[in-house]
Amino acid sequence: MKIKGITNTKRVFLITWIGQTVSLIGSGLTSFALGVWVFERSGSTTLFALIGLCAVLPRILLSPLAGAVVDRWNRRQVMAFSDAGAGLSTVVAIILLVSGRFEIWHVYLVASVNAAFSAIQWPAYMATASMLVAEDHLGRANGLMQFSQAAAEILAPALAGGLTPLIGLEGVMLIDSATFIFAVISLILVRFPKPEAISIDDSGIDSFWEQLSFGWKYISRRQGLLGLLGFLAAVNFLWGMVGALIVPMVLSLGSSQSLGAVLSIAGLGMLVGSLAMSAWGGPRRRIYGVLFFEMFSGVCFLLMGASASFWPVAVGAFGAHVTIAIVYGCNQAIWQRKVAPGVQGRVFAGQQMLVRASAPLAYLLAGPLADKLFEPQLSAGGALSASVGRIIGVGPGRGIGLLFILMGVIKIVLPLIGYLQPHIRLVEDELAGALSGETIAPAR
Repeated sequence: MKIKGITNTKRVFLITWIGQTVSLIGSGLTSFALGVWVFERSGSTTLFALIGLCAVLPRILLSPLAGAVVDRWNRRQVMAFSDAGAGLSTVVAIILLVSGRFEIWHVYLVASVNAAFSAIQWPAYMATASMLVAEDHLGRANGLMQFSQAAAEILAPALAGGLTPLIGLEGVMLIDSATFIFAVISLILVRFPKPEAISIDDSGIDSFWEQLSFGWKYISRRQGLLGLLGFLAAVNFLWGMVGALIVPMVLSLGSSQSLGAVLSIAGLGMLVGSLAMSAWGGPRRRIYGVLFFEMFSGVCFLLMGASASFWPVAVGAFGAHVTIAIVYGCNQAIWQRKVAPGVQGRVFAGQQMLVRASAPLAYLLAGPLADKLFEPQLSAGGALSASVGRIIGVGPGRGIGLLFILMGVIKIVLPLIGYLQPHIRLVEDELAGALSGETIAPAR
């Protein structure tokens, strides 16, 4: 069925977006509060980094199944089921907390369950957006989605830091549960259009189990998308390292209030980037937006690691997060334009699985690299204290700072390598536009 009534589809998108934005803010409250709770009780970077591992591993493992589910079932119902399931897991955690039986391993369990539901929700959300929003406005729509993430990153740390002393961890998690209910209600109020029928050889993906591998087969047969996917996986590895290390680095320099301020400033950067993307829509050549702003992100990483002072870290975090919305918006617009709507659930799920597959390695390496290698090297009397330490300082958090500098150099070099690869640089020219009516051949 064709989508009729542009105004109506815009209204549906906005209502859905509002519900998901509120839910993201609630999830951010719980994520921040639980992260601080674990680190303050353990003092271990490795144990803290395991939260990130638990938050991403289920998304990788369940992505093939999630993509098949999204393309076979009603996408609105899939999203509502995901929100309801994540909300229920948070309620169970509240019960354990109130009864005095909440332990660190429960945090890992909550993170894993919520990630499992997110694995289903994300491809459904992305695939629906491409049906509700005109092709020329996909960049702006993706900017709005990044605005949601930015709002969560700005409000959640500040709110969680202020609310936790007043209402406790259980109160913060109760607010999170209420936001899930709001998201489900917003989905009940709307109806999503069905994707237009596309020509697919049934012998190619007739079986449900064959559909599980369809996303990878679809991507692997398109060298431009495959190259872009590899680039994004490398970038995601570096961001995974940041996610695991930024909290311990800032806490080693100051208090949880300083951490909340840095994370809020980083969220403000994403807010600025998402607002810019929402208004601008990205450059005409979206791949240039991906490569150039990723290179600028590398410069920001250098700034974050170069000093033990609050403001260089905060400014670097701000600039790096400005680029996220633009890189994400440009990249996702490329995929939304180049993948047929009827198979976007499977392809986007495959994209999610492969890009996120690098994150567990980052989470596993980040803690040991910081605790066992880099931090000792830049401690007082460490092997690098008299050389590198003279430039970036010596003491707690400086080894992590050196890691940030190395990652910044890599993030500057990667886009240059990507530009030199014709299939990546010309990805928008090599692939036929899916929204103009692509015929899908069997993916074997």
